[in-house]
Amino acid sequence: MLQRNIVWIPFVCVGLLASLARVDASSPSLGSIMPRGGQRGTELALDFHGGRLSDAREILCYSPGFEVKNLEVVNDGHVRVQLRISGDCRLGVHFMRMRTATGITDLRTFFVGALAAVGEKEPNSDFSTPQKVDFNSTIVGVVDNEDVDYYSFEVEKGQRISAELEGMRLATSIFDAHIAILDAARFELASCDDSALLKQDPHCQALAPETGTYYVAVRESSYGGGGNCRYRLHVGTFPRPVACFPAGGTRDQDVKVELIGDVKPLESAVKAAAESGEQLEVFAEDEGGVASSAVFFRPSEFPNTLEVEPNNDPTKGTPAVVPGALNGILGEANDVDFFRFSARKGQVFEVELYGRRIGSPIDALVQIFIDGGGQIAANDDARGPDSYIRFTAPEDKDYFVAVSDFLHKGSPDYVYRLEMTPVRPVLTLTIPRVDRYSQERQSIAVPRGNRYATLIAIDRRDFGGEIVLSGEELPEGLALSCENVPADLPSIPVLFEATSEAPVAGRLSQLRGRHVDPATGIEGGFRLPIDFLVGSPGQSVYLSHVADRLAVAVTEAAPFQIRIVEPKVPLVRNGSMQLRIVAERREGFEAPIGLEMVFHPPGVSAQRGVSIPQGANEATMDLNAAHNAQVRGWKIVVNGNATVGDGPVWVATPFATLNVAEPRFHVQAQSTSVELGQKTEVFCKVQSVAPFEGKAKVELLGLPHKVSSVIAEVAHGTEEFSFPLQVAADSPAGHHKGIFCRVTIVENGEPMVHATGGTELRLDKPLPPPKPRPQEVAKPVEKPKPPPPPPPPAPKKQLTRLEKVRLEYRRRRDGVGGEQ
Repeated sequence: MLQRNIVWIPFVCVGLLASLARVDASSPSLGSIMPRGGQRGTELALDFHGGRLSDAREILCYSPGFEVKNLEVVNDGHVRVQLRISGDCRLGVHFMRMRTATGITDLRTFFVGALAAVGEKEPNSDFSTPQKVDFNSTIVGVVDNEDVDYYSFEVEKGQRISAELEGMRLATSIFDAHIAILDAARFELASCDDSALLKQDPHCQALAPETGTYYVAVRESSYGGGGNCRYRLHVGTFPRPVACFPAGGTRDQDVKVELIGDVKPLESAVKAAAESGEQLEVFAEDEGGVASSAVFFRPSEFPNTLEVEPNNDPTKGTPAVVPGALNGILGEANDVDFFRFSARKGQVFEVELYGRRIGSPIDALVQIFIDGGGQIAANDDARGPDSYIRFTAPEDKDYFVAVSDFLHKGSPDYVYRLEMTPVRPVLTLTIPRVDRYSQERQSIAVPRGNRYATLIAIDRRDFGGEIVLSGEELPEGLALSCENVPADLPSIPVLFEATSEAPVAGRLSQLRGRHVDPATGIEGGFRLPIDFLVGSPGQSVYLSHVADRLAVAVTEAAPFQIRIVEPKVPLVRNGSMQLRIVAERREGFEAPIGLEMVFHPPGVSAQRGVSIPQGANEATMDLNAAHNAQVRGWKIVVNGNATVGDGPVWVATPFATLNVAEPRFHVQAQSTSVELGQKTEVFCKVQSVAPFEGKAKVELLGLPHKVSSVIAEVAHGTEEFSFPLQVAADSPAGHHKGIFCRVTIVENGEPMVHATGGTELRLDKPLPPPKPRPQEVAKPVEKPKPPPPPPPPAPKKQLTRLEKVRLEYRRRRDGVGGEQ
């Protein structure tokens, strides 16, 4: 159920505060508000149970109609509030928080009804001994294990008997209730377990056939129960419709609606103001009273089209105006409703069906057909059980949209509203959850003279560009600061800072975002989804609400502050740094201070679990940048928390600038291989990116065991260098990967470190020596034979006279004297 367009009024407690802020108080918690509801126009005492409530100051309520008459601190876990509910207070669920001098509690719900409340009185667990109550009462009770509670009342013939139970909606336990209306003969006139409108909570109705005594029986659906199975049972003559038709209309126009599902015919007129939100609550009212909960009506700027039966095939499709809202009812099983509309080629519509989200049992199937052709789009469950299609008309032509139930069911309460609207930009802001199953840090508490930071998530649809954030109606002395949200970021850190003179006070403030270009008209507000009742981890959410404002408070001063020592060098891609965080402690405050980075720039990660030790004033947090970290200057902030008293207190550093940059140079290291026990070199080439002074130290890391190297020094302009390696004989042989270079450059007295130059090293075992040949059996030594005599020299060739002359000529020409 959405809470929209409701005005917050501060409710400052009247009367003496039983306890002022403790010197060392801390963030409060709120577990429950008891009783869970009250009658409008009355005054009652409420018990707020939680922790660290001894410095309670006021109740923050998200809607008007309440006045706190007195606030009394009973003890640290119990505050009693005297509350006046105005006669015109809106019926249904309301949101409340408690503000203390040191924080804001979780959000809890409180119900306002129209009927006088009466408490359950045991024994009433037998049909023969029911508890007698006045007709038109709200009974407050508990279903214990295997318990059945019976209530009796007197009814005139023909009177409407309406019964509705708030059980699961109270969020005290997973209580799946069952109710039944019985006559004096114990004949069941009506009964209910779950309902489409109220989900796990039941409602039922009957007309009294005779004047006499009638009964309502309450139990857990499987005859379970327990001490936390609390309920508020409304019994009376009030109307109890389950839907209205049409389920929406044009703003600033009176729309006559039929209220469906009551045992008597009902009609009403609804007018949605121009500033109305997405959904209005309509409470049916007649001479029998006012309904205990609402049906839903969706206002729109576009015209309504109501189905005209018969329209079960395209030839009889109801003509529709688009953009617009098509309204119908699947009145019986296998019913299909066709609407006919015209569209131009390229025209785009958001086709969104509201059924289950407005309390209808329909499980809708939406199909779009082109005239003279087949189906061109369809959807079943894009919005839970409801349907959504983004439809682009392929040509100038007529089209048909068909609505049916996926399970072919239907009945008079199968109401739907199909909105076909142009695509429009949507912007919403929220605080991401720290814990999926709690409301931890979903409000803003800023100690005087200190700061607190939170991450704000931005949901953009169908637009781009920067977003400007602003806070409205912040407490006095509190300011909000942040950068514009870049177009490519889904979240940004926002810093809240309180002056040392800011009054200790709280407000329900609006956080707004708008496009950096005002001409676009794009803006949006804050929405905080809160799950109140969840099954075991990973199971269904049984109850959730959406708050539309941010709870903000200035609290008593904290005993410590923290700040970031802004780095003088950038964090380079594939690099790391140690971020220094310094604490300033109040004298005597020694507790450890946990630290966490609120925002991680894209591609940057931060060490978790860092704390400033007890009594110390400084810690470092490791930051790492990926190879694709986004290069630019980023505003970063760190939150710190410490146990003060018996609970946590949070503060933040001022913003600091973290520059993410490219490294000054890259290294390309060549892979190499070497035998064990030998020496080798790893040759490296340098790719310069930016100049630097002095010399960079380059280490080769990831080397195998017993492989050593030396640190290289590289100056700007160096093109190549090498690492000598000494490999021990017993180093592990094999192919070793994961070897890289770590570069350290000192600038402004601080190290700038990054990894580069990944490479591989293969260590080979030496080749083994040749194996000796196997020994042969010794043979007897034989006396060697004498060598044969040399052959006689060949007779010298006799030269002719001509040959002698030629030989002499060659010798003289070559400088060889003498005659042979």
